[in-house]
Amino acid sequence: MKIAASQIKRYKEIVRLLWKYGRSDLVRQLNADEGPERPEPENVEGVEPIPEQLADDLEAMGPTYIKLAQILASRPDLVPEKYLVALARLQDNVKPFSFEEVEKVITAELGVRLSKAFSFFERKPIAAASLGQVHLARLRDGRPVVVKVQRPDIQDQIAQDFEVLASIAGFLDAHTETGRRHRFLTVLEEFKIAIQQELDYAREAENLRVLGENLKDFERIQIPRPVSDYSTHRVLTMDYIEGRKITALSPLVRLDLEGHSLAEELFTAYLKQVLVDGVFHADPHPGNVFLTEDNRIALLDLGMVGHTTPAMQENLLKLLLAIADNDSETAADVVVRISQQRDEFDRMEFIRLVRQVMAAQQNGGLQQLDIGKSLLEVSRSAADNGLFIPSELALLGKTLLQLDEVGRILDPAFDPNASVRRNIFGLVSQRMRKNTTPAGVLHSLINTKQFMTALPAHLTKIMDSLANAEFEVKVKTMDAGVVVEGIQKVANRITAGIILAALIVGAALLMRVQTDFRIFGYPGLAILCFLGAAGGGFFLLMTILLQDRRQHRKK
Repeated sequence: MKIAASQIKRYKEIVRLLWKYGRSDLVRQLNADEGPERPEPENVEGVEPIPEQLADDLEAMGPTYIKLAQILASRPDLVPEKYLVALARLQDNVKPFSFEEVEKVITAELGVRLSKAFSFFERKPIAAASLGQVHLARLRDGRPVVVKVQRPDIQDQIAQDFEVLASIAGFLDAHTETGRRHRFLTVLEEFKIAIQQELDYAREAENLRVLGENLKDFERIQIPRPVSDYSTHRVLTMDYIEGRKITALSPLVRLDLEGHSLAEELFTAYLKQVLVDGVFHADPHPGNVFLTEDNRIALLDLGMVGHTTPAMQENLLKLLLAIADNDSETAADVVVRISQQRDEFDRMEFIRLVRQVMAAQQNGGLQQLDIGKSLLEVSRSAADNGLFIPSELALLGKTLLQLDEVGRILDPAFDPNASVRRNIFGLVSQRMRKNTTPAGVLHSLINTKQFMTALPAHLTKIMDSLANAEFEVKVKTMDAGVVVEGIQKVANRITAGIILAALIVGAALLMRVQTDFRIFGYPGLAILCFLGAAGGGFFLLMTILLQDRRQHRKK
């Protein structure tokens, strides 16, 4: 397979990055093996790298690695504290691209010149992210909007980066215990799907409409409306919401806010998104949460959303309740039930680790605990103990972790665990109402009618079988054939052992029988029995060893 020069260059950049930061805890996890400790690598420049250099290096490598940095910046359970601050800069402070390129993209996507589509368009972007940047503008009817424009040629660049990352992830999965435990290729594929969805601005416009409809009953939560005629796969136009990032609020401004009420409504809205609607804003970091002029919470950047099925919603509801009530047994059971188990999974050790996580956050308010961090720690313990957790669980943990940070800014005394307990009954009733649709009720009525119609005939058949002594109960197990085969092998080995023992005893008795047929001066029949017993014993022993070795290789 021919490798492009740009890909070779990317390989070298990644290797250099891993070598440069080989001493830091951020990369040490990928280098950790159970064998002898390796000597720590020397830094390329000969000095200890600082966190800001990592942010600069990832930014220089392009949008794929900027997105990776954004994910790492929201994972304090994986990244040391000193790197969190540096990587957080990449959340909303990426170098913009030129206005000329912006104009080319808009003209190509909308089919008209920029000056004809907008009465005003600010040349300088108000925000620049890894995949695009945002400009203030005004429609022809005077409506203020913001226009999100995708970076030129970004899709081809990301595709090439993923080819390089996939080969590295495949190598780690095949040759390291860490790769086999975490399945880097699977994680990378999920990451690829997520970034492809973020690149589709038409999908983001639909996310804005869906979440705006789902959260319309929350008066203090605002979602910008998309402008459909001015939105395509690479250009997104939406309402302009005037406000400030909550991270930019001064202490005096926070004193005038009803912080507890805002935090409670925001947290309740997210619980509804996850546990009732099945679609939730998956990137509520403080840079995407604004406080409007009328003191409402505006949620921006809906390119990344999570989805939960009804079955997953039930399990997540039980898991959040268990975390809120400090019920480690139930939390562990739920995680095991929704995950895939490896052969080395240790259930008791996993329960013990979950119990430690629960104990660490017992009786704590938001200052002492992060409900999202607790969920991420439970997920990490599951992965370390041989469980492959669903991606929805990790995404929910990251979302709640960011939400905890927002809640800490609005009201440092807000307790998310208490909020879960306060809202749980309302959420359950909403789930029941959502499931009680006309179609669902009609389906249940049809099934009930079919059951009631067939019930008399089935009861008559059962009573006739009982009266005629024809009633039978048949039990079929999934592994009956394997069990029978195992019993047969054990019986065969026992039978062979008894026969060999009989030959030995018979040979001993025949030694006293005087006969003209002799071998080595001993009675011939006795020696033949001894030789047969020895050969049979050796054959039985070799058969047992070979079969055990084959079974061990299959495992």
